[in-house]
Amino acid sequence: MTRGFIEKRLVQPVVALLTQGITAEKIALSLAFGITLGIFPVLGSTSLLCAIAAMLFRLNLPAIQLVNWIVYPLQLMLIVPFIRAGEFLFRARPLPLSLAQMLAMVHANLLAAISALWVATLQAVSVWLLVGPLLTLILYVGLSHVVRRLPLVVQSSPRTAEGG
Repeated sequence: MTRGFIEKRLVQPVVALLTQGITAEKIALSLAFGITLGIFPVLGSTSLLCAIAAMLFRLNLPAIQLVNWIVYPLQLMLIVPFIRAGEFLFRARPLPLSLAQMLAMVHANLLAAISALWVATLQAVSVWLLVGPLLTLILYVGLSHVVRRLPLVVQSSPRTAEGG
């Protein structure tokens, strides 16, 4: 009884919200952008980036934001590798920082941390700009195959479903 109640009152409404009126391709693109933008190596920027992408590409905002929030731990894990790759790409001297040290700097004084990490952050963003489009494409292709097989996804375009 409890399982049926949870399915009817929680799971089905969430699935309906995440899949309402969009095609499998739009859902796959929402997921791909949510992951790629979710690992953008600047803390505090991903929700805005995902909202902008959702508006520009007419994607499902709840889906892209949900994926963005789910990959937050991945963003934290990848900040240092993005910085190190940026240092390699620009042949910069490596910063003696761990993720824990950077987070401590941010929590202690956000503006001082931004100032201290400015060049490293720009280098990390440069690497993300090189990797991001390819990652989005790979994720989109892979996810579109998976999403098309899900029974709960609308297979027609939203215009066809609305009659216009």
